[in-house]
Amino acid sequence: MDANAWRALVATLSDDRCRRVYARLVLDDDATEELRAMSPGAARRVERSLVTAGLAERDGDRLRPVPEVFARALAAAPAPERPSGVDRFFSAGRLSVYPARQADRAAVLARIAHRVITVDESVDEATINERLSAIVDDVASMRRYLVDAGLLTRSRTGDAYRRGDAPRL
Repeated sequence: MDANAWRALVATLSDDRCRRVYARLVLDDDATEELRAMSPGAARRVERSLVTAGLAERDGDRLRPVPEVFARALAAAPAPERPSGVDRFFSAGRLSVYPARQADRAAVLARIAHRVITVDESVDEATINERLSAIVDDVASMRRYLVDAGLLTRSRTGDAYRRGDAPRL
């Protein structure tokens, strides 16, 4: 079975008639009545679709489900690549998990600082908040974490932020 076998399963089961017949087969119910209610051509197409997709097979004069088709399709599909390093804490560009380990936190904070402000840039709090809101849910806490880590510095008046010189972790 190839890596895209799941597509045939989904396509077949997206057809209402195929899905109804397959449901009867899975429930160990005779699908003959369901097939007889269709035109002969439609019944042949439904049966052919179920057999071609590997969802059913002919057993004498009856169709029977092939339950292992799903396990085979899953085994053939490539496993999604798992993110590594600092990327494992982000999902779709947003921080999804704040790490427990100090080294991981430092890497996450450095990544966020790099994304929200350049080295020579000076921005107001509203701008920092807007940029952080694209990455985290708790903007105020993240801003504080960045300041505490030395990755972000606040002016004495509190109206401007700049990138810190070196992290204090």
